[in-house]
Amino acid sequence: MKTKNLSIKIVIALVLGIAVGSVCNLFVQSAFVEIIDKYLFNVIGQIFLNLIFMLVVPVVFVSIVLGVVGVGDPKLLGGIGLKTISFFLTTTALAIIIGIALALIFKPGEGKSDLLKSEDVSSYQQTLNKDNSQGSAAKQTFDQTLINLFPKNPIQAMTDGNMLQIITFAIFIGIGIIMVGSKAQIVHRLFEQTNEILMYIITMIMRVFAPIGTFGLVAHAFTGAGFGAIQQLGMYFFIVLLALFIHFFVVYGSAVKLLGNYSPLKFFKGFLPAITIGFSASSSNAALPVSMNCTKKMGVRPEIASFVQPLGATINMDGTAIMQGVATIFIAQISGAQLSIGQLATVVIIAVVASVGTAGVPGVGLIMLAMVLNAVDLNPAAIGIILGIDRLLDMTRTSVNITGDAACALIISRKEDKKLASQSESI
Repeated sequence: MKTKNLSIKIVIALVLGIAVGSVCNLFVQSAFVEIIDKYLFNVIGQIFLNLIFMLVVPVVFVSIVLGVVGVGDPKLLGGIGLKTISFFLTTTALAIIIGIALALIFKPGEGKSDLLKSEDVSSYQQTLNKDNSQGSAAKQTFDQTLINLFPKNPIQAMTDGNMLQIITFAIFIGIGIIMVGSKAQIVHRLFEQTNEILMYIITMIMRVFAPIGTFGLVAHAFTGAGFGAIQQLGMYFFIVLLALFIHFFVVYGSAVKLLGNYSPLKFFKGFLPAITIGFSASSSNAALPVSMNCTKKMGVRPEIASFVQPLGATINMDGTAIMQGVATIFIAQISGAQLSIGQLATVVIIAVVASVGTAGVPGVGLIMLAMVLNAVDLNPAAIGIILGIDRLLDMTRTSVNITGDAACALIISRKEDKKLASQSESI
């Protein structure tokens, strides 16, 4: 009952944040509104975000270690890992294909070449020039990405919030505990107790801060952007939302029903608290503690939730892939460029590969989009056109990203349960 009440409070806070932020946006030039936005909405929103981010690294590290130990058999762990990555790569490819297809059908950029003359484009060009002069991390090669999976200094990886390196280190610690066996029982118990403490803190933060924090974050976002930005790029905004909607309900709903034999309605309802946190925080990592709690309540085995969802927060970016597909076609259309089948295939491949290892933090999708545009000879500075509404879309696509992680965890858990049940019957 408490969980249901909390979900209702968060949804109410979300709606109020949109309403209040939109009204404030009408008077955004007012000094009074500026003060309220800066010292009230932004402050309470950032405090809530900091409280969540405070727990991300310890939760990911402890959860992955316990997930690996819980699976027990390194071979079984490898099988679960392969299924997880296969699911994520497949849904990401589907996501960007949906985005590209809808953009090609509805043509949101046709007849809008004048947008390229806007100040936003020249402003973003200056930002890109600055990034290029400092050496952009987005240009990291495949071999560097592979090498950077393995941390030279795990403490530094935790300090920097490098999720892939943290996950790699945690997997090695988990395997070490398994191989040492009973001698490592005290260490195993320490991780379990630490996990209990972290889960208690998460519950406390959610009950006390989630509604007001959600209100602050959403009100701040809509005060800055408002519906004016949506009106200018209405068709683009609509197509991204439509693609997200289709992927969310059709792809994930079908996967949960057909692969997991679980009610999609029950799944979406049970995951609602995490969806609202993902929406307001615009960060897969920030929503991770809450999303893991939700899946465990749906019956997902703790060791699988602890392994699959932190991994998904790092490598599963379906919502971001949709944005990249639509944005690439949109920018091509306003630029008067015709993308070939080969270039469209390049967009799909690069977006899928780029999603692996991308940090689950706000705004990272724009860095990935710049990579995609460069690959098909489009000007990355055109990203400046969509910056005004990207914060609003970022909130929505984050909700899609974390729902994909949860769907994967649920499906794998139920398949493993079914496998164990059939093995027991045969014995």
